[in-house]
Amino acid sequence: MVYSVPLIIFMDDVSGNVSKQWNKHHMIYMSNANLPHEMIEKEFCVQFVTASPHAPPMELMKVMKESISKASDTGIIAWDCKGQEEVLLDPSEEYSHGGLRCNYFCWTCHVGGTQEYKHSEEGYNSIFSSGELQTLEGTTAEVCQQVSLAIESGAAEKLKSATASTGVQDSLTASIVEMLVNMGKKMQKHSNGKILEHKLNNCLQGNSTKDMINPLLGMKGTNIHLDTPTEVLHTILLGVVKYFWGQTVFILRKAKQLDYICQYKGGLNGKHFKSLAQVMPFLIYDIVLHTILDGWTLISELVVLIWHTQIKDMEKYLVKF
Repeated sequence: MVYSVPLIIFMDDVSGNVSKQWNKHHMIYMSNANLPHEMIEKEFCVQFVTASPHAPPMELMKVMKESISKASDTGIIAWDCKGQEEVLLDPSEEYSHGGLRCNYFCWTCHVGGTQEYKHSEEGYNSIFSSGELQTLEGTTAEVCQQVSLAIESGAAEKLKSATASTGVQDSLTASIVEMLVNMGKKMQKHSNGKILEHKLNNCLQGNSTKDMINPLLGMKGTNIHLDTPTEVLHTILLGVVKYFWGQTVFILRKAKQLDYICQYKGGLNGKHFKSLAQVMPFLIYDIVLHTILDGWTLISELVVLIWHTQIKDMEKYLVKF
């Protein structure tokens, strides 16, 4: 028997030990997406892959991608304890994006536009509909274009504009681009195009630009734009919930009813905001305006719907296999 095993790849920066709070390490973990939902986040079902206090995230991801690709080519022999026989496992699987501050802020589709457009009635309404899907080819071409911009005059502003207008930003080539931009600034009084181009070729070491960008853009069987789930922590809990909490606290402070809610209002993390999203309507129903209460009620529904949608997306993903 041959079983396809879809993998959930998780990367984050964490403190390397208990005694030094900000001893930053980048870490990669992996989970088996075939596991039942109630088991998938249990500690013994999460596999540690690698960690480093020095290597940047995408270098770690490149090695992980090569490891998965190699395993997929040859398969992994394992013992099926239920079928009592040897089986062959086929593993199947970070997107290059600039974040929510870009004009086109979604890594899945091209929803968005200029600030002027998004503040118009038509632009604001368009945000709530899906745009044209991002493509691997389009993202790759844009990253290569940004590397080319780094050796032109006025590169810093051109790159800033390109990232904001397209939403594309590749962390793996960021060090090369930054080095070229800084060198260009120092040599701005001279004709530096040929020198910068020579420096870029030295950095590439005989490779093409495509060989030096996000390794997941060319990973077989994986579309990082479609296979990367919504990042709930920063998009919702540390985004919508956190800022609506801040506005609510401001109103309660003016009404001198702050202590009723939380004494340490500024020291909250994602776990706290996850709880607040569910209990706030019951805590403030009689001390704030109905408009604020309605806002918290909608946020409570939003958080539940997002987690429900992620479960459904996972089920659709598993159908492929």
